[in-house]
Amino acid sequence: MTDAAALPGQPRGAVVSGPATERAVNVLAPNPSAMTLDGTNTWLLSEPDSPLAVVVDPGPLDEAHLRRVIDTAERLGKRVALTLLTHGHPDHAEGAGRFAELTGTAVRALDPALRLGDEGLTAGRAIEVGGLELRVVPTPGHTADSLSFHLPADRAVLTGDTILGRGTTMVAHPDGRLGDYLDSLRRLRSLTVDDGVRTVLPGHGPVLEDAQGAVEYYLAHRATRLAQVETAVEDGYRTAADVVAHVYADVDRSLWPAAELSVRAQLEYLAEHGLI
Repeated sequence: MTDAAALPGQPRGAVVSGPATERAVNVLAPNPSAMTLDGTNTWLLSEPDSPLAVVVDPGPLDEAHLRRVIDTAERLGKRVALTLLTHGHPDHAEGAGRFAELTGTAVRALDPALRLGDEGLTAGRAIEVGGLELRVVPTPGHTADSLSFHLPADRAVLTGDTILGRGTTMVAHPDGRLGDYLDSLRRLRSLTVDDGVRTVLPGHGPVLEDAQGAVEYYLAHRATRLAQVETAVEDGYRTAADVVAHVYADVDRSLWPAAELSVRAQLEYLAEHGLI
């Protein structure tokens, strides 16, 4: 068995519902798949002595899961006061409307179409609920509306699908763009260097104990894949499907459709930079 400390980002171990940091509790949604790993991590955040909590990514439209999130808050003596979304993919956001009905909360997101209430989320904005402080970090690339949330008190960042707890994520072309994604990874790296972020609370997979190591791994992985795609094109592989079959031959075929989206984003990036 591989030592977790030797893996990129030092994953904590099995993905379970329960406390992850002093202020963050995971409620794991029952939607495991090749794309969602163990399922969606719904994050319940609060100051230890506060009666108010924030929920990030209620997850799929699964009534039992949504009620389990509320029950978890109540067992901790909390009331959900606000719902936030990292992005609009259904495994993160489909249940947000129903969750808002159950909790009476507003839903705040970057995409106006996902909001319930008047306020959205903008870069650098600080959110304060019951003494808890979160800072909005724009991290487009996986999708155009992707956000991360910096939790300074725990030296943690909630990354949605921008950084996963296991494996790597896709750039969901055409909405996602590789140039934006690389900029987002560099922005997250600056949080680890300048702001002391140590822990990644991802949208899927285990908590990562080495945030900087995770970001560096992602940047290196993207550079390697981009070079492989460029070489494949030079060798005559012209379509995205052909490039996937050549470059991603070691990847489970069930993930090839997602890989093709990332390859399309990489081809677009290479073309924009005059490399193909």
